[in-house]
Amino acid sequence: MKALGCHIILELSQCNSEVLRSLSKVKGHMVEAARRAKAQVRKVAFHKFSPQGISGVVVIAESHLSIHTWPEFGYAAVDIYTCGPTTDPQKACDYLAEALEAKQVARSVVERGIESPVGSYSHSIASSQDTLSSSLIPVGRVPERI
Repeated sequence: MKALGCHIILELSQCNSEVLRSLSKVKGHMVEAARRAKAQVRKVAFHKFSPQGISGVVVIAESHLSIHTWPEFGYAAVDIYTCGPTTDPQKACDYLAEALEAKQVARSVVERGIESPVGSYSHSIASSQDTLSSSLIPVGRVPERI
């Protein structure tokens, strides 16, 4: 089973609310996450809402990373989608969980673009949830692409 892309959906809970309120920190962490995944950053667009919350996207040659924060709940919703064999999206996940100081991480990995024998495409999904202590526990690895 060969997938064309890997889409990781992260639910980061009990994050540092001050970090989630800071446009410069969230933007910087997202760009750094893309770099750690060995992705090629093409465009960056972020918006801070009033009274709080940030939405943003880092467009990469291999697809995108996006985030929306709810500082009042200590929560961030993150999508990381990469195509091709040169990136490691799990490195972006691990970095963001640490940088946003998440204590709970729920992750779904969607392997996308799996071709069927009749030429249509589908996906497969695997999910997990981890509790992080004061020292970061790795949130697991993305399944190997075949």
